[in-house]
Amino acid sequence: MTSLKTLPKSEKVNVWVFPGQGSQKLGMGIDLLKLPLGKLRLKQAENILGWSISDVWQSQTKKLSNTQYTQPCLYVFMTVLADLMKKSGYHPDVVAGYSFGEYTALYTAGAYDFETGLQLIQKRAEIMSRLPQGSMVTLIGFEGDKLRDEVLKTEDVWFANDDPKYAVISGTSQGVASILSNVPVERVIPLEVSAAFHTPLVEPAAKEFQPVLETTAFEPLSIPIFCSTDFVFSLRVNQVKDNLIRQISRSVKWQMISQRLINQGINKAIQLGCGQGLLKPMKNIDPGLEISNVGSSADIDSIVIRDQLKKLANINPAGQES
Repeated sequence: MTSLKTLPKSEKVNVWVFPGQGSQKLGMGIDLLKLPLGKLRLKQAENILGWSISDVWQSQTKKLSNTQYTQPCLYVFMTVLADLMKKSGYHPDVVAGYSFGEYTALYTAGAYDFETGLQLIQKRAEIMSRLPQGSMVTLIGFEGDKLRDEVLKTEDVWFANDDPKYAVISGTSQGVASILSNVPVERVIPLEVSAAFHTPLVEPAAKEFQPVLETTAFEPLSIPIFCSTDFVFSLRVNQVKDNLIRQISRSVKWQMISQRLINQGINKAIQLGCGQGLLKPMKNIDPGLEISNVGSSADIDSIVIRDQLKKLANINPAGQES
């Protein structure tokens, strides 16, 4: 176990967080197609996968929702963003990810190179795409006690997260439909996934994937990653790999993770990928938390300009001569 107390002291303790499957959006990564690094990564990816990431990013909605394609698309998208951030002079003190996002977090922490990580993701996605069809939905506006009671008594349905306001339930399509017919909900958002992830129903995939993960060589981590099932920062490869197997079938407790990150002294958080879904719970816990979202090269340019302006303001405070 690693504590932030062992990290070098800085003005801001900075975490980069990476969202999971379901965060993908058609059109993501289009601006990266013009960049030399983006072109290189897309060529490397096509050589490994045998299909075009950029085609799926731009126009293939159905494939983008298919696990076999979703996970490689997200991996390439978020790892390119992470590399561009580093090239711009930004580096995290620690990293964390939501479910699949832990793999892009590990790439950022130096656990493996781009191609090794993509080959691992390709195999994971293939295994998970063969799972029986399931459903995952986000629920907004519901009576908490009634929803908990219905989930407890309904077969093959579980909570896939721990957010009291934005509950994600996962299970068989029949089970999820039963919940929705018995619990009044103001808004239901179906997640673009193909199976009942983060439930015991996907344990066969975890068992099949385990030998693949165990035989994939990881490099020593350069920075700690927050292990989502142990709720600790870690630099230990064996612990990290065990966490990756367990998280497939376990609920993602991002509320608890967010609280732990804040308690450990995090005061700056950047989400790499689409949206700000991981940042909002953290900001609710600590309104003073400095947050940013990086979903494009333009977002990185904006951060660079913002920080340059801050430096200039500190060098030449208002009312003083330069």
